[in-house]
Amino acid sequence: MTRIHFLLNGQPATAEVDHDTTLLAVLRDQCGITTVKDGCSPSGQCGACAVFLDGQLKTSCAFHAEKIAGRSVVTHQGLPDSEQQIYARAFSESGGMQCGFCIPGMVMCAKHILDHHDHPTRAEISHALGGHLCRCTGYVKILDAIERAAALRRGEEPPSAVDASGRIGSTLPRYRGVEHALGAFQYTGDLRAFDMLHGALLLSPHPRARVISIDTSEASGLPGVHAVLGAADVPGTRHQGLIEADWPIFVAAGETTRYVGDVLCAVAAETPALARQAIARIHVEYEVLPPITSPEHALKPAAPLVHPEDGRGSNLLSQSRIVRGDVDAALAGSAHVVEATFHTPFIEHAFLEPESCLAVPPGARDIDGQPTPILHVYSQGQGVYEDQRQIASALGIAADSVRVTLVSAGGAFGGKEDLLIQAQTALLAVRTGRPVRLTLDRVESIRMHPKRHAMTLRYTVGCDESGRLTAVRAHITGDKGAYASVGAKVIERACGHATGAYEVPHIEITGHAVYTNNPPCGAMRGFGVNQANFAIESLIDQLAERAGLDAWQMRERNALSDGSIFCSGQRLRAVGLRQTLEKIRPYYEEAKRQGKAVGLACGIKNVGIGNGVTDLGRAALTIEDDGTITLQNGYSEMGQGLFTVLIQLASQATGIAPDRFRATVDTRDGLPSGMTTASRGTVCSGRAVLDAAQKLAVDLKDRPLSAWVGRRYEGTFRFDQTQPLGSPTGPDGAPPITHLSFGYATQLVIVDAQGHIERVVAVHDVGRVLNRGLLEGQIQGAIHMGLGFALTEELIVEGGQIQNPTLRGLGVLRAPHMPSIDVLFVEEPDPEGPLGAKGVGELGLVPTAPAVAAALYRHDGKRRFALPMKDSAAAQLLSPLHHSHAAQGGIAAHLPHTKEPDPPSRR
Repeated sequence: MTRIHFLLNGQPATAEVDHDTTLLAVLRDQCGITTVKDGCSPSGQCGACAVFLDGQLKTSCAFHAEKIAGRSVVTHQGLPDSEQQIYARAFSESGGMQCGFCIPGMVMCAKHILDHHDHPTRAEISHALGGHLCRCTGYVKILDAIERAAALRRGEEPPSAVDASGRIGSTLPRYRGVEHALGAFQYTGDLRAFDMLHGALLLSPHPRARVISIDTSEASGLPGVHAVLGAADVPGTRHQGLIEADWPIFVAAGETTRYVGDVLCAVAAETPALARQAIARIHVEYEVLPPITSPEHALKPAAPLVHPEDGRGSNLLSQSRIVRGDVDAALAGSAHVVEATFHTPFIEHAFLEPESCLAVPPGARDIDGQPTPILHVYSQGQGVYEDQRQIASALGIAADSVRVTLVSAGGAFGGKEDLLIQAQTALLAVRTGRPVRLTLDRVESIRMHPKRHAMTLRYTVGCDESGRLTAVRAHITGDKGAYASVGAKVIERACGHATGAYEVPHIEITGHAVYTNNPPCGAMRGFGVNQANFAIESLIDQLAERAGLDAWQMRERNALSDGSIFCSGQRLRAVGLRQTLEKIRPYYEEAKRQGKAVGLACGIKNVGIGNGVTDLGRAALTIEDDGTITLQNGYSEMGQGLFTVLIQLASQATGIAPDRFRATVDTRDGLPSGMTTASRGTVCSGRAVLDAAQKLAVDLKDRPLSAWVGRRYEGTFRFDQTQPLGSPTGPDGAPPITHLSFGYATQLVIVDAQGHIERVVAVHDVGRVLNRGLLEGQIQGAIHMGLGFALTEELIVEGGQIQNPTLRGLGVLRAPHMPSIDVLFVEEPDPEGPLGAKGVGELGLVPTAPAVAAALYRHDGKRRFALPMKDSAAAQLLSPLHHSHAAQGGIAAHLPHTKEPDPPSRR
């Protein structure tokens, strides 16, 4: 190790470094500066770690620390207070953040831009952000924020849509948004406890291999290594899972691995580097076996079983089936029949914050310096009560012996539902008697957590002479990967939405979820509906052409409305789909009049899990002695703005200003609600918060808030009226209720003469606008993800091995790639929603891919049946941008910069 001296925010600093140490590691691990975030170290591909080095913007995770000797490093703390306030205001007031993990890097880039350009154009800002990734916002409001910051730096006071009163329908800034903007908000990987150790995991390099032996002696003998644990060290139940308990915390010697993310051992050591050195010293002998790499292979009679222990006797995890009417007769009598097979790929969530967990064992000092009486786990998961249940089960202790506190996640999108590293971290902490923090690097994250299902969808669809749909037959096969996760429910959801946003009298839908040795697949934004909608919408366009109708006429003729029977069998109410079609029609007609290539698609997405599962919301308001109110609920904040909206609802009901509320999620509150999934957080927790707030409001009529200090007001919402998919009727003989409610949307994609997507218009029925700015941001971010799904994104898996396990390789769109996006709302109130609101988190990208496919067909005459559509002009026009910005290593590309050194080798 070499000691170096440098200036940090104007003050002398020293660090111990070797040739592999990065500037980011020095800042975070030795200097305690966590405002710089680690999203991809040491690759320099996301920009979250940006700092100034001698006045030049650098991605610190890709910069050799040895090279900072004698130089000046400036982080957010080194910016003048006046500038910090400008950026904090601009990003908060513009809604330029959701999960917030990428924003500190964006702020540093904004400063770099504005130091060189007093009045940059929007295009210049977008281009300068090309080295930075955001998975949440779609970049629109980030550009707004930087434009606003530019105006504030010029001494101007631009108009603002912010309403600090929290009035329903207005834009209340994101809860704790200022902290997020400047990097002061601490994510799980930023937390520290006294005497903390660091964890690391040994993952299987083989998708299918028998583990002959595991030798940990060399790793255990390293000074500073305190524990090396494996399967034999699990005191409780070793296999866990949300639905099926089929996922082992550790794979044991003598067992067979199922994918390249299986955990064999966990290490706790004094430093992160030492923990990884110890992992490298564990010696495993394998008998490598041929992996099962496709559902077709997996379903062959002679195929090896991925889970021979489960007693199924096959690799079929689940089958979903819906039959209504006589499909054969209806197709035979149809004027027009089209059929096709569609393929959609694995997709990586690419949330910017990799998985991290901190566990503090009983008696050890917690992050506040006080001893914790029971095991305390800090989780970024999407369901802390599920984490609590499974951690306790793995440790063989009672659930109330484990406390799990949510640390709001830096993005999730469904990818943080499953128990991934929490049990191993807790076990290390209990075994060593010291706090342990375990954080995955980007490659490990991509290897381990579940993906969007790759699907094959075979469809036959008919209509009559007038274009009215007559029948749909579909067979949907999902590659489940190695473990169940929630895959059976994903395929169930794809089947239940297989007819899209249209009324079809005769249907026959079959879905299979199939185990393979590919990465597990589970929840991801849209939950199977995106894949099915790509298929049905594409065939709707073909039928429209045959029936002599344009895209709008065909959809209007078949659109669901109040009283319609949906694919799942439910009779619908509060359906705003036709209103979305009417609202988008002028944009559609004008684009056609201009000779543009246009694509139109509709979408429907359930709110709530349903299909026989109770949707539950629980919340509480506790009056504190400092005059604040703690708002507690059971669902996770992960960037979607849940805490902000719940505060608005509580404020609306009580008349108390929003800034008096603070939000927490913690199992000690006793508010189990289930997983934050199915676009139900706002609906279920919102109803529960209103219930609690209305009780408080009654008391406030008699006495002021100060009179109720210490009082806790609880609220509950329960919807338990749904039936399993395929039920012919409900209990009263009426059509079955399969879901709490639904949201609806229509989207228009416009392509220019070169084939580039120039504009997206999205009209969404949201029931009731609660927070306009957050709602716009949710739709813009969903469209960003939908465009990637359509054009560029794909997790490439060959032979069970992931071929592109980096952010750069995934094809996630960056700011310069994004078209103009117009977001419009329809408000058709839902009687089950809080003040009529519907969940919107997933619906936003359901129509996007088929609308893109339709627009590209109008541009080049080619029908496309597989995603991503990389052969299209729209995708190929993005390729040079991907290359040029990746080459800049996260630097504002069009501004002066110095060449980055090669990134350090992986440790």
